[in-house]
Parts: sequence; C-alpha cells; structure tokens
Amino acid sequence: MDGPQSPSSTITSLNSPTLNPRKLSPYPSQSETMGSTSVATAPAVKAVVGDAGYVLEDVPHLTDYVPDLPTFTNPLQNNPAYSVVKQYFVNADDTVAQKIVVHKDSPRGTHFRRAGPRQRVYFESDDVHACIVTCGGLCPGLNTVIREIVCGLNHMYGVKKIIGIDGGYRGFYAKNTVTLTPKVVNDIHKRGGTILGTSRGGHDTTKIVDSIQDRGINQVYIIGGDGTQRGASVIFDEIRRRGLKVAVAGIPKTIDNDIPVIDKSFGFDTAVEEAQRAINAAHVEAESIENGIGLVKLMGRYSGFIAMHATLASRDVDCCLIPELPFYLDGPGGLFEYIERRLKDNGHMVIVTAEGAGQDLVSESIQAGNSKDASGNKLLQDVGHWLTQKIKDHFSCRNKMTINLKYIDPTYMIRAIPGNASDNVYCTLLAQSAVHGAMAGFTGFTVGPVNGRHSYIPFHRITEKPNNVVITDRMWARLLSSTNQPSFLTLKDVKEQEGPAEMLEENHLCTDDRAVKEEIK
Repeated sequence: MDGPQSPSSTITSLNSPTLNPRKLSPYPSQSETMGSTSVATAPAVKAVVGDAGYVLEDVPHLTDYVPDLPTFTNPLQNNPAYSVVKQYFVNADDTVAQKIVVHKDSPRGTHFRRAGPRQRVYFESDDVHACIVTCGGLCPGLNTVIREIVCGLNHMYGVKKIIGIDGGYRGFYAKNTVTLTPKVVNDIHKRGGTILGTSRGGHDTTKIVDSIQDRGINQVYIIGGDGTQRGASVIFDEIRRRGLKVAVAGIPKTIDNDIPVIDKSFGFDTAVEEAQRAINAAHVEAESIENGIGLVKLMGRYSGFIAMHATLASRDVDCCLIPELPFYLDGPGGLFEYIERRLKDNGHMVIVTAEGAGQDLVSESIQAGNSKDASGNKLLQDVGHWLTQKIKDHFSCRNKMTINLKYIDPTYMIRAIPGNASDNVYCTLLAQSAVHGAMAGFTGFTVGPVNGRHSYIPFHRITEKPNNVVITDRMWARLLSSTNQPSFLTLKDVKEQEGPAEMLEENHLCTDDRAVKEEIK
C-alpha cells in the first residue's frame, strides 16, 4: 500500500420490497427513492437491492451532497468522431455483474454501474479545471494513462485547463504543478515511468484539499495502488464534508495485479512479457553448462501473479515459488530433493520466485526487522540472494554434485519500461472511462474492467483486501501440471505422512539439516 488507510466500509443492507433494474436512476441523490426502493448513502457506501438477490454497489454522485446542480448537454453529441456510433451513450440502467458463472437458482448477485459517457454532464467544458497525480511505485503504462486523460478531456469534452501534480500526494502542497496539453503529452506513452514524478506517503488530507480548493480544481484524477486509492477515498470524504463540487476519480495501478474486483491491473501484461526475457536468459545460461540452475526473481510482494503467468507463458520453468505457497527446502518433497532429481533427469533447471515468497523461511535465517517504507509496506528480505546461497550451501555440503547457478533479478527493469500494445489499449480505455465518469458527476470511484466491461467501483471495494493467487484454483493446478514441481507440503505434513526424522542420515547432515531434524522432532 502507498497511502493512508481510511475506515473500513461495508455494504448497507437494504430491506426494500422490489426493484426493477431497468428503472434505476442514473444519478440517485441522498434522499431519492427509486419507486419503492430506497437508496442508502454514507461517505463510502451506496447500495440498491432489487429482485432475485440483485445488489447494485453504486458510487457517489455530486448530487448526493451538492443540491440543485444544473446539467448540460454532453459535447460528444456534436463530436463528428462519434456521430456514426450507434447507442454511444451508456443506458442509465446498465450495470455489470461481478460474477458471470452462476447456478440457475442462485441470486443475481453484486453489480457495479457500467462506465461510459452519459447524455447529460454536470460540468461545462470551459469551467473544468482538472488535475492528475501519480503515486506509489512505477508501473508500465503510467504515461499512457496521463496522456489519455489529457487527450480525452481535451478532444472529447473541450477541456483546456489541465495540470499535473508533481511528485505524488505531497506535490499538492510542496511542489509546482505542470501544465498539461495534448501537445505536451503527445509522445510520453513511448517512455517508461511518469512525467509527473511520484512518491510514497506524503498524504496530508487537509493540505491536499486546501490546495484543491484554493486552485479552483474541480476534477481530480488519482493514479495509484490500493494505498493511493485509500488516500483518494479520504480526500473524497473531506471534499464531501466541505460540500465542494469536485469529482474524484481513481485509476488503480499495481504491477503485481493484486487489486481485487477488477479483471487485471494495467502494466501487468507488459510485466509478464518482459519477465520472459529474464526467464529465457536464465534458461540459456542453465542449459549451456553442466548442472546449470537459472534462478529468476520477479516482482510480487504479496501476490504471485507475475511469477505464475510468466511461468505458464514460458514453459521453460521447472519450479515457481510465490507468496501464497508455503514451501520448504529439506526433506522428502522439499525443494532440494526436487532440484537434485531435476538435474539428474534433465541436466539443468530454471526456478522462478516472487519477491514475497518464502519470507518466513528467510526470517528464520536472517535477523528480520520490522522496518517499513514510506507507504507502510514491510521491507522484505531478499529471497533471491537467500535462496541462491541456500542452494549453493546445500550442494557444497552434501558434495553430491557440482552445480552452476546463475541468479537474475530484473525487478526494476520490468517496471521501468513503457507499456506494450495490449496495456496501451487498456490504459486508453481506463482513462476515457474515468473522464466520462467525472464529467457525468460521479465521484469517489475507481474505474476498472469487471468481466470485460469497464465499471465504476466504490473505493472501499478495491481496498478491502488484496487479490491473491488461489493455490486451490484451476490456474495453479495448470502451473503444477506444466512444471511438474512438488506440492510442497509443510514439515508437519511430512512428519505425519512419512514418520519421524530417522529418514535423515545423521552422518550426512549439515548444520542446517540438523536444525530441520530438530524441528521435525
């Protein structure tokens, strides 16, 4: 996470009679009712319940707390680029289901408001003063999102006053702004990083909202991970408390793909594609020498999606280690045993590990502190170097075979590159959906694809818990069948299934092996 935490929110349970979802109001207000269905609003929660278990988790709207706002004809109606598009404007009733696989008797489930342009907008183009800020770590596609927000506001809605906040959240009150025009951002999508600069932490809600108010900003686009979106939620709450006509739109960013609800985060496809280069290099090194081992460390603090997808895409990987998968080194079914078997069978192997894998094992060997970065993230131990040394020590101690291990860490190379074609298209859709939502008066939302349809999602839904690899899911089973790696049962499971530690020969134990034996006893 890379920002402050806001109070947790839950969906308000509404015991309303019925709801015909085709009669949903596009802009429900705090006191509005939809037929016989009431709409509950709170600073972070707004939900509608209808027939057959239908739940719309709606996002706030400016009319919820700013009364009597005028509306205007959407300028897109007169835009020649969209004159040939049939039904370009999103129907007010359109929602997107969170789950698409259901049983015939199951409830209709949770829905989100579909993203896209509306026929009426709540801002006149000449009155819009928008700002864009990027926070947290780098990610492929950041510049593309910035570019497309600027171009979307300008080309689609005729907005001229757009600024960039320099240096993350603290840039609101500590640094100068950058004037953004289509000419300024024309080629930035070809570069990695962010032209606006970024930082972790630095969130001071009062100072940020004071700056927004003093500068006359009325649309805020915040690009960042779950911590950044928590910060955006707090900013929105303060703006709402002050009664300001300011739309706050979040664009979720994480290279690890660990943001829930949305199908995937931008930059992820690029990261997986770039990871292939490192894996291929490791494979070439490993197969070119006797008993060669290529070890690649990829990003993935708490979620192993990059490692998992890169492994599946590569087909050269023999073992994938991720944070969600407990593993151990010694004993039957352990990593060392698998390495020995693989080298005997194939003469070489490639191991991929996510940066957050095996942290409990590393902490047992290295004095681990509780240090955190400016975003509040615990500083991880370097599992790559640790695992490299452990493997070397094991084979050196056992004196069974000579190995040649090459360690590759492409971590920051992967996240510093520009987005690929797939991510650039995705970033364009994200940016335009955010612009459409802000112009239509929606606020306090994050935009992202849900089952392939871009939707407006309440902040609390994408910050409540991280998205993790489910190791009991089919995708992980596909990986296991591809690599043929062990399931890595815990030492306790090994003890229960294989008996006590007499299986280990005392005369061949190294110091670490004796420690393992004592643990089993």
